Amino acid sequence: MKKILLLSDTHGYLDDRILKYTAEADEVWHAGDIGTLQVSNAIKEIKPLKAVYGNIDGGGIRKEFPLNNRFRCEEVDVWITHIGGYPGRYSPAVKEEIKANPPKIFISGHSHILKVMNDKKLGLLHMNPGAAGKQGFHQMRTMLRFKIDGEEIKDLEVIELGKK
Repeated sequence: MKKILLLSDTHGYLDDRILKYTAEADEVWHAGDIGTLQVSNAIKEIKPLKAVYGNIDGGGIRKEFPLNNRFRCEEVDVWITHIGGYPGRYSPAVKEEIKANPPKIFISGHSHILKVMNDKKLGLLHMNPGAAGKQGFHQMRTMLRFKIDGEEIKDLEVIELGKK
């Protein structure tokens, strides 16, 4: 079983609350707009990090992290990308691949809108953790945490980090 902390859109901002939850996880997944290598390096000093770059990320982050990150966690096929849309409104850049080969979990960021929903048609779970940073229109800073046990995704929690 793996305990996962999922965040996105830090935009260079990292605080002690994020690091506290990082320490409690087995792995941290970041859905892009990391902002600075200091953010990703601080997380990696505590726990393993799987991430993608976002539209605001510069060359250093783009060299370290891919646009799309598809991998297995336990027995679950996971796909993380920054601008991916959501069920019924997938981004054109990923739409055909999702239809042809759907993952079990599809994660995106970018919108700063916390959203978790099933795509019953494709049999996948979409997650967007909202924004953990202070840049953007969102009011509440959010992340998600959950467990993956074999092929089961369970114990999903929304973490509110407070107003930005």
